[in-house]
Amino acid sequence: MRCVYCNCTDSRVIDSRSTEDGNAIRRRRECEGCGRRFTTYEKIDTVPLMVIKKDKSRQTFDAEKLRAGIIKSCEKRPVPLKDIDALVRNIEMKAYNSYDQEISSQVLGEMVMDGLKDLDEVAYVRFASVYRQFRDIQTFMDELSKLLGEKK
Repeated sequence: MRCVYCNCTDSRVIDSRSTEDGNAIRRRRECEGCGRRFTTYEKIDTVPLMVIKKDKSRQTFDAEKLRAGIIKSCEKRPVPLKDIDALVRNIEMKAYNSYDQEISSQVLGEMVMDGLKDLDEVAYVRFASVYRQFRDIQTFMDELSKLLGEKK
């Protein structure tokens, strides 16, 4: 590890701990050359997960894109960001744990809808209206009926 101040390659680890999200190790280092301290992060190198879109094109999985879509669905709803982040992490873990390097956007969409159903029903309906591309009021009402039927 090179020192960011003097470019020396000798440093020692003073402190190591997990980051808050648990996805990396934070290491506090001290340079043997200049004595200054700096922080490094160690993260597992994962194989890229590809998302197969409806048009059969492929795109690298992007958790931030997923998070943005969920945030949009939860706009003006009493859903804490920590719950949204937990949902994104949960979906990301499920996607990577499928032992497949590809996942369809339909499967991801269903995972989001399942998570939103438990998180906030209004956000669920908002997401479903875009995801399922409701064309008329009847398809919208059918989805609401399914949601109400599950609550009973």
